[in-house]
Amino acid sequence: MKDQILAARDRGEFYRLDGMRLVSPSGHTLHADFHRGPNDEESYVAPRLFLDATIQQHAIECGACFRQAEVKEPLLEDGRVAGVVARENGTTRTYRAPVVIGADGVTSVIMRHLRPEAEQHRDTHRAVALRAYVEGLELFPHKVEFFLYDEVLPGYAWIFPARDKVANIGLGMRLDVFRRHKRNLNQMLHDFLAMPDIRARLTNGHTLRDVATWQLNFGSQERLQHTFDGALLVGDAAGFINPLTGGGIHNALISGVLAAQTVDEALRRGDVSRESLCVYEQRCDEAMWSGMRRSFFYQRFLLNYPTLVDWLIRFLGRHGGVAKTFVSKL
Repeated sequence: MKDQILAARDRGEFYRLDGMRLVSPSGHTLHADFHRGPNDEESYVAPRLFLDATIQQHAIECGACFRQAEVKEPLLEDGRVAGVVARENGTTRTYRAPVVIGADGVTSVIMRHLRPEAEQHRDTHRAVALRAYVEGLELFPHKVEFFLYDEVLPGYAWIFPARDKVANIGLGMRLDVFRRHKRNLNQMLHDFLAMPDIRARLTNGHTLRDVATWQLNFGSQERLQHTFDGALLVGDAAGFINPLTGGGIHNALISGVLAAQTVDEALRRGDVSRESLCVYEQRCDEAMWSGMRRSFFYQRFLLNYPTLVDWLIRFLGRHGGVAKTFVSKL
């Protein structure tokens, strides 16, 4: 997939990152550069349209068959998943499959039909976020920015450069706190743009476009079901989002690899029951659970105290590796 990424970069769809700025509630700023590792890896910002297209291209080249359709519900036969029911070109069609992998995001149709409502994520393990694109903002070239200020804790605001003077900008907050304080995401974004340090970087005639909101499900809630008879969930559909950063791509890749391994073994055994697939839940716990709990602890307890956040950013600034570690979880 490296060739597709480099081609997207050369077309200007992927924007290279060299470092980050992390701003504390009192305005203390941590500057950290990304140091390329032994495998020569790089970091990029990419709109989901371009990222998804790159992944799709790679999957097709590896033999996947792509169909443009809207999945409406899983196809259930005798209590097990036997495929999906989808809307394609105005017609409802049934697609049968020995195993269905729900990779359809935080609002997953597969998840909502198979996991009982009483067993969904609680508000303390969810967040709400808003993202927009701003044109006419002075940027720190090739650096992502995170802002941990009082009004957004426990959460953060961000500025991710997409190209010269165009950035992905937004903010997120844990859902229970958001609801308790009766916050409004659009007003919070307006207030963020009005902060003196941000307002001074906006040019006359700057524009805001493509504003979108969504909810996030953290991977820190225990005993959630991710496997079913004939189906399993990966990535955001399972709720594998990092509680501290709100990022899901890193954990989605991990769960995708583990899902492929599990499904391959189950198909070779000729048994795709929940009992056969549930080893996937154990593998996900082993790969991600300790990190999820640690991130949840930082988010739930440390980020509630601005003074402590200030101290923590100063502490992290004296210890290498924080930048790449933080961004790798996004």
